[in-house]
Amino acid sequence: MSRTFVSCLGVTALALLSACGSDHDDTPATTPPVAEQPTTPPVAANTSVAFMSDVHFHDVYGDLKSTQFSGIPTKDGKNATIRTMYAQLTSTRLFNENYFAFRTALDDAYAKGIRVVAFPGDYSDDAQPMNVDGIATVLKEYQAKGMRFFLAPGNHDPVEPYDDLEAGKNDFLTKDGKEQKVYATSNAACVAKDPSVVCTDQLMEQGYDKLMAKLGEFGFNPNKADLHWETPFSKYTGGKYSYDEAVAQSAVAKREFEICAEGAGGAWKAAGEARLGKSYTRCTNMVDSSYLVEPVKGLWLLAIDANVFIPNAKFDPANPKKFNGYDGAGNAGWNKVLTHKMHLVDWIKSVTARAKAEGKQLMAYSHYPTMDFYANQTEAMKAAFKPGAFQTARVPDAATAAGVAATGLRWHVGGHMHFNGTNDFADANGNYLVNVQSPSLAVYGAAYKIITYKDLDTVDVRTVALNTVARFNELFPYYQVEYDYLQGSTAAADVAKRWGRGILDTRSYGEYTHTYFGELSRLRFMDEYWPCEMKEAAMALNGRQMLIMSQLDTRVTLAQLKDNPGVVPLTAACAATGTPSGTAVAAAQLTADWREATVRAELVAASAGLKLDDFARITAYDFYGDFHRTVYAGELALRDMGQERVNQYKVLMRAFPANPAPVARIGDKVSDQNAVQVAYQNQFKQVFAIFKGLGSGKPSDRFTIDLKGKKIGNADSASMSFN
Repeated sequence: MSRTFVSCLGVTALALLSACGSDHDDTPATTPPVAEQPTTPPVAANTSVAFMSDVHFHDVYGDLKSTQFSGIPTKDGKNATIRTMYAQLTSTRLFNENYFAFRTALDDAYAKGIRVVAFPGDYSDDAQPMNVDGIATVLKEYQAKGMRFFLAPGNHDPVEPYDDLEAGKNDFLTKDGKEQKVYATSNAACVAKDPSVVCTDQLMEQGYDKLMAKLGEFGFNPNKADLHWETPFSKYTGGKYSYDEAVAQSAVAKREFEICAEGAGGAWKAAGEARLGKSYTRCTNMVDSSYLVEPVKGLWLLAIDANVFIPNAKFDPANPKKFNGYDGAGNAGWNKVLTHKMHLVDWIKSVTARAKAEGKQLMAYSHYPTMDFYANQTEAMKAAFKPGAFQTARVPDAATAAGVAATGLRWHVGGHMHFNGTNDFADANGNYLVNVQSPSLAVYGAAYKIITYKDLDTVDVRTVALNTVARFNELFPYYQVEYDYLQGSTAAADVAKRWGRGILDTRSYGEYTHTYFGELSRLRFMDEYWPCEMKEAAMALNGRQMLIMSQLDTRVTLAQLKDNPGVVPLTAACAATGTPSGTAVAAAQLTADWREATVRAELVAASAGLKLDDFARITAYDFYGDFHRTVYAGELALRDMGQERVNQYKVLMRAFPANPAPVARIGDKVSDQNAVQVAYQNQFKQVFAIFKGLGSGKPSDRFTIDLKGKKIGNADSASMSFN
C-alpha cells in the first residue's frame, strides 16, 4: 500500500478539522463578483482529502423487498443480493466485491487521519434505491466517526435525469447458480406478468430529485458545520453567506437551467441561434447539482455536475420528465459542458478567481476527464483497433482542455474511465491545467487518491492501492455453485458463459482483480476491440514467438501456413483469399526462415542482457491481459508486472523493423497473399508503440503538481516506466 502524508494526523473528529489551519478572514465572497484581495492572505489549511471515484456501490446484502426473490440465503440469516460471476467478468466494473473494497478504503483513509472524502461520481451501481440506500447507510456509519463526504454525480447516478421505472438487471445470482431477472414494476415484462421475472421498484433507476433528497447531507445540501456553501445559482443578501439562505437556495427547483438540443439555453440561447442561423429546439429545464463548499477553513471543494443530458428525438415537451427523452451523459462529458452548460463555465470562472483572491485551496472534481486520459495515445488507438474500441468516444476533444483551462481552473480530479493516469495542458495565454484521473475501486488497479496542498502552488498526490481487502472472497462459495452449474449444463447459452475457475483460488483483492481483468480481456475485449487477425496473433503467440515474429523475413504467405502448420501458430482464417503470384516459394521455406529469425531474436534479447527462451514465460493470455491492464491502470500495472517483464516488453517495443512492409488488403480484410510476418509486424509495431506510450505517461502513482512551474514531478523513485 502506498505511503501517505497527512498534515493534520492528529485530527480525530469533524469538530476539530478547523484546527488544521490558521485563522483568517473567512467571510465568503459575493457570487458572482470576485472578492477583493484581503490585506492579509489567509494561511492555507493543508487538509488532506481522499478522492474515491467510481465506487459503483452495490449492496451485496441489500433488501430487494420482494416476496418472489430475496437473494441467496446465508448462514447468518442475511440474503446475498449479488450478480453472477459471469456478469462481472464481462463488465468493466465488478458488481459485488467492490462492496468490501469500499469499506476497506474508508477504513484505510480513516486510519491515515483523513476526515474529508470526495467522490467524483458513479458512487452507486445505477442509482437503484437498494444501492443508494445502502451507500447512505455506510456513509452515515463513518460520518458518525467524524468523516465528511462530498458527492459529485456521475453518469450512473443518475443514469437518466428522471426516474426510470422500467430498468432492471438480468443477472442476479440464485442459490442454484442460475441467473435471475429483476426489473422495476413498469418494465414491459412486469406489466405482462412474466413469471420468470422478479418485479420490484428497488431496481428502478432514480433521477436527480430522489438522489439529491436521499443524499443531500453528503454535499448536495448545506451543513451548519460548513463555513460556506453555494451553487451556480446562489445569491446571498449583501454578498454575505447565510446558512438559512443557503438552505432555501438548495431546493432542487432553484437549481435549474435551460438546455436545448443544440446548446445552452437561457441567456446563451440567442447567441447560439445567431451562430447556427436557426432556432434552438427541444428546450427544457434541467437540474444542475453542482456546489462549492468550505468544510475546513481555507479548503474549497468544487463538486462539478458535468453530466449533460441532451434532449433527443424522443423528447416530449408535454412530458419533459420522461426518462428516455434524453441522450445519456456517458460520452458527452466536458465536450458538451462547454456547449450546453455555459452557466457552469461562468460559475467556475468566478469560483477560481475568488479562490485565488482569497487564498483558498481549491480542489475541483467532476466525473469526467478534462483532456486526453490515454497518455496522448488516443489517435493511435483509433488507428490500430476496431472503431469505438476502448471507448475513445469519451476522450475530450483537444479544444475542450483549452476551454476548461481558460476558466482559470488549475487542476481537476476526474473519474469515469476506471483509469489511473495524469495529463496536463498549457496554452499560449499562460493557462495551465492538470487532470488527475482517480481510479475505480471496482476494477483492476483499485485505488484511491490522497491529495494535499503543500502550499498554494504545490499539490501532493498519492495513490493508495487496495491490494489487500478484508472479506474479498466472502461470496466465493456462491460463485462455485454458479461454476458447477455452468460446467454441468449443456445448453449453448450456458456453455458460452463458462469462466475460468482459477479466479476462485486468488488469495488477495489485488490478485483477484488481476485475474478478473485477464478474464474480461478473454471474454470481451479481444472480440470487441481487436481486429480479427490481430486478435488471433495476440491470443496465439507467447513473448518468445512475438520477438521471433518481429525478426521474421520470409516470402511464405499466410495462405501457405496450412501447408507447413507446425512452425507458426497462425492461420489465414481472418484473411481474404487473394491470387497467388508466380514467384511464390515453397511453404517448407518457412522452417528455415523461422530458424534464422530465431537467431536474430536471440541476439536482440542478448543485447538487453536477456535470454530469448525466458520470453516464453509471457503467455498470450499474459500479454493481452497486461496490455489491457496498462490501458486502465497505467503506472500501477507496470509495478504489478515486475521489472523483468517490463524489461522484456521494452525489448519487444524496439524490436520491430523501422519501416514494416505495407499490408495488402482486399476490401477491409488482410489478403492471404501477404507474407506471414507482414500484417503482424505492421500492426503490432503500432500496438507496442501504444503499449509504451500508456506505460510512459506522466506520473500517476505518487507525484507533485507544481502549478507555478507548470510541471508534474515524480515523487516515487521506485516507479516504473517503459522509457
